[in-house]
Amino acid sequence: MPTENIQREEMPVDVLFVGAGPACLAGAIRLMQIAADQGRELEVAVIEKGMEVGAHAVSGAVFKPDPLFALFPEALKQGCPIEAEVRGDGLYWLAPNQARRLPYVPRQLRNKGRLIVSLSKLTRWLGEQAEGLGVNIFPGFAGTEVLFAEDGRTVTGVRTDDKGLDKDGNPKANFEPGIDLTARVTVLGEGAAGSLFEQVSSRLDLKRNSRPEQFEAGIKEVIQLPEEASFSSRPLNALHFMGSPLGIYEPGGGFVYEMSQSRVALGLLLGLGYRDPGLDLYDLLLQFKAHPFIHELIKGGKVVEQGARTVNTGGLYTRPRLTSDGLICIGNMAGFHNTPALKGIHLAMHSGLLAAETIAEALSTSDCSQTALQSFEQKVKNSEIQAEMQEGRNVQQALNQKGLGKFFHLGAQYCTRGRGLIDPLPGKPDHRTLQPLVKKPAGSGLSIPEAEQELFVDKSTGVYLSKTTHREDEPCHLEIHDPSLCNTQCLETYGCPCTRFCPGGVYELEEDGSNRPRIRITPSNCLHCKTCVIKDPYANITWHCPEGGDGPKYKAV
Repeated sequence: MPTENIQREEMPVDVLFVGAGPACLAGAIRLMQIAADQGRELEVAVIEKGMEVGAHAVSGAVFKPDPLFALFPEALKQGCPIEAEVRGDGLYWLAPNQARRLPYVPRQLRNKGRLIVSLSKLTRWLGEQAEGLGVNIFPGFAGTEVLFAEDGRTVTGVRTDDKGLDKDGNPKANFEPGIDLTARVTVLGEGAAGSLFEQVSSRLDLKRNSRPEQFEAGIKEVIQLPEEASFSSRPLNALHFMGSPLGIYEPGGGFVYEMSQSRVALGLLLGLGYRDPGLDLYDLLLQFKAHPFIHELIKGGKVVEQGARTVNTGGLYTRPRLTSDGLICIGNMAGFHNTPALKGIHLAMHSGLLAAETIAEALSTSDCSQTALQSFEQKVKNSEIQAEMQEGRNVQQALNQKGLGKFFHLGAQYCTRGRGLIDPLPGKPDHRTLQPLVKKPAGSGLSIPEAEQELFVDKSTGVYLSKTTHREDEPCHLEIHDPSLCNTQCLETYGCPCTRFCPGGVYELEEDGSNRPRIRITPSNCLHCKTCVIKDPYANITWHCPEGGDGPKYKAV
C-alpha cells in the first residue's frame, strides 16, 4: 500500500521545535519560562532525529556561556556539564616538521575564562532542563516533510518519518506511519544543510536575497591520554593551528582542547570552498595528528570517540530570510555562526532565546503570520548576534581566496572590523569551486606503528567509534540522481571526489564487469555530516532523512 495514502494521526501543539540542538532547546526552555511568568499554559514539543538528545551533537567546543547563564544563572551549580575552563590560548603555524607559536592571538580567538564543553553532554543536560519545565521531547522522530496550509505558503507543522519500510519503500509487517505534528508556530533548527529547511526555502524562496552559502567540514575526536600526559597542568589548554597539512592554499586548520578525565578534543576543519579535488579529509586528519608537535601532545593516547559535521560559516550576507507565516528559522541552519572566532553554540542559543520572545508575543495576540513573526529579524539586528556576525561577515569568503591574497583580505577585515577591501566579498557556492584533477590522488603514505593503532584509527574504525547504525533493509537515504554522471564525467574530470571528502567512507569506486570503475554507496556508514550534499561538484546527491534513531550516537564517554 503506498504510504502517501495512509491515514496519519495528527498531534496538535502550540509550538514545534525541529532538532534538539542548543538553539531549539534554548528556545523551548525560554518559551516555557516566559509562559510560567505570564501564568499561561503552552504545549511545546521538540522532535529529534537522533536516538536520544545529544546523539548527533559532536563533542569538543569552546563555549561562550552568556545565553546559558541567561537561562540558568546558577547553571554550573545545577550540574551543567563542563569539561574545563580556558586558562590560555595558543595559536600556531605548522610547517611540515615544526611548529611556531604566533606572538599575537586575534581578538576573536581570545578565550580565557570561557568554557570547554562536550556538545553532546551539554545538549543532553539542556534536554533534561526542558523536560523539567514541561517540554515534550520526542527523540528518534525525524521530520521528513514540512506541512503547509491550503494557501501553500503558511507552515502548519511537520510530518515525522514512517518506520518499518523495506528497501523499496514498501511497508513491512511492523510498519508504523509517521505523525503529523501541527503547530501554530514551527521553529526549524536542524543544523547545517537541514533537509526540511531546503524544502521550505525552495517553496518560499527564503534565500532570494542571500549570497551563496559557505560551509566547513570537520572531523572531531575525543582522545583518552595517559594520566601523565593530561592537559590539566598546561597554562595553554585551547590550541589552534594553521598551516600543515593544508598550507596556505586551502582554507582550514586544526585544534586541540583540554577535556576532563585526562582527555582532549582534537579536530581538523576544512572549508568546503577548497579547490583541489584530490584532498581527502580523513587523510588530512591523520597527517595533522602525525605532525611532530601534535603527536607530542597526544602520544600514548587512544581515540574513544570520533564524529563529523558540517558548519554553516558563510556569515551575515549568506543568512536567509528567517521568518514566514507560521515559521521561524534559528541556529546554525540559519547561518548563526561567528566564523573568525570558530564558535557558534552561543549564537545558536541566543537565536533560540530571541525566537522564544517573538513567539510569546505572537501567541499573546493570536497572530502567527509573518507580519507578527518578522519582529524576530529586528530582534536579531538589535542584539549581540548582529555585532558578532557583522565583524565576521566576509571571513569565509576571504579564506576561500587563492594563495597569499587571502591574508591581505583577512588583515584588512581585521583592521576594519569586517568591511575589508571589498564589502561584501563575493563567494561561489562550495560545489562550484573544484578545479579539474591534475594527477591521481595519492595517500599520505603514513606508516602507523602497531603500538599506535588506537591513536591513528582508520575510517571504518572511526565510523565504529561514532556508534553509527542504520537498519540495513531500510530505503537508501542518499539519492544519486544520475549515477552515470558519477561514472563518466565526474570520474574523468574530478576523480569522484566524494570518495575522498566523505569522512565515513560511504562512497567508493569499484570495478564493474567491464573493468570500468563505478560508484558504490554504503549508506550504513553515513555520519549525517551533509558534506556530500554541499560539495558534490554536480549537485547530483540529495540527502533524505533516514529512519528516526539512525545515525551517530555521540556521548563523549
